[in-house]
Amino acid sequence: MKKTAVLSLVAFFLLFSNVLFSQKKAFNEKVQAEKVAKVLDELNLFAATADYQNYFDLFAAQSTYIGTDAAEVWTKNEFMVWAKPYFDSGQTWKFTSLKRNITFSSDGNYAWFDELLDTQMKLCRGSGVLERIDGTWKIKQYVLSMTIPNEVSNEAIKIKSPIEETVISDLKKK
Repeated sequence: MKKTAVLSLVAFFLLFSNVLFSQKKAFNEKVQAEKVAKVLDELNLFAATADYQNYFDLFAAQSTYIGTDAAEVWTKNEFMVWAKPYFDSGQTWKFTSLKRNITFSSDGNYAWFDELLDTQMKLCRGSGVLERIDGTWKIKQYVLSMTIPNEVSNEAIKIKSPIEETVISDLKKK
């Protein structure tokens, strides 16, 4: 009888602690998702207000920005050089997130996201990866893509084909 009571107590404790751990994990994921969302919201805010320093502080030292043109693949430093004249003149971009998804790695140190953005180019998609570095979320890769509705994709292909055929040919030569 005593053994049964002790085993029941141990089983109850293990079950209860597992429930608490699961709730804590879910709570932490929610908190971390809010922190990642804050970084992405600040990225949009700092761009819109031409805040160069704070904008680029959101990126990890070793990070990549991929723009809408096939040639736009920059390290953080290259992107900073490209963007500086726009920030200096106040002629930056204003993106507003309309819908965002955030997912975490199993160890909780990486987050990846995709979002639909309202931009001067109409709908665009932002996507990328953030890494938690010393407790702070930093952007490791950001990808900006223009969306093309399926109904007009054939027309878009016709417009971009002459330009991109040259790019494709050059890349195949490498």
